[in-house]
Amino acid sequence: MNHAHARPSAIRRFLEAQSSAGLVLMAAAVVALAIANSPIGPGYATMLHANLGPLSVKNWINDGLMTLFFLLVGLEIKREVLDGQLSTWPRRILPGIAAAGGIIVPALIYLASNRGPTAAGWAIPAATDIAFALGVIALLGKRVPASPRVFLAALAIIDDLGAVLIIAIFYTSGLSVPDLAGAGAALAVLIGLNRFGVRRLSP
Repeated sequence: MNHAHARPSAIRRFLEAQSSAGLVLMAAAVVALAIANSPIGPGYATMLHANLGPLSVKNWINDGLMTLFFLLVGLEIKREVLDGQLSTWPRRILPGIAAAGGIIVPALIYLASNRGPTAAGWAIPAATDIAFALGVIALLGKRVPASPRVFLAALAIIDDLGAVLIIAIFYTSGLSVPDLAGAGAALAVLIGLNRFGVRRLSP
C-alpha cells in the first residue's frame, strides 16, 4: 500500500539540488566585478541609477526583488520551523545564538578598530549577504547532509534579519507613515491568508 509523502519545502529542494544555482551566482558575481572594474564600469553604474518608472533600477532590485526574496525565504524557514529541520527548540536556538554572535562580534571588532565618524559604520560588518551565503551552501551540493545546510541557511537568514532591524532602529532618519501603513496592511493580509489556511503560493 502506497502512502503519500509530504512535498519537501522549496528551500529543502534548493539545498538538496545540484550546485548549479551556486555556480550561476558566483559566475554572475565575477562578471559584475569584471564590469565594475573595467572601462565600462561608469556606464554600468549609471545604468543602475537610471529611472525605471518611479524607482531606479538599483532600487527595484534592493527594495523590490529583495523584498520578494526575503518573503519567500522567510516562508520556507517558517515551514522548516513547523515541520522540518528547525521544528524543535534546541534546533532553533543554536542558529539563533550563532547568528547573534555573527552580528555582535564583527560589530565589536569594527568599533575596536574605528574611532570618530567612521565608527558609525559598525552595522555594516554585522550583516551577512544571504544570497551569497545560500549560493555557497548550494555549491556544496549533496556532499553535505540536509541538516547542517538548513542550519547554515537559518543562521544566514536570522543574521540578515537582525541587521535589517539594526538599520531600522539605529539608522533611520525619519518615519514614513504611508509606508508603515502599507507594510501594516500587507502584514494584515498575510495574517488573514494564514488564518484562512491559504496554501497557494500566488496569493
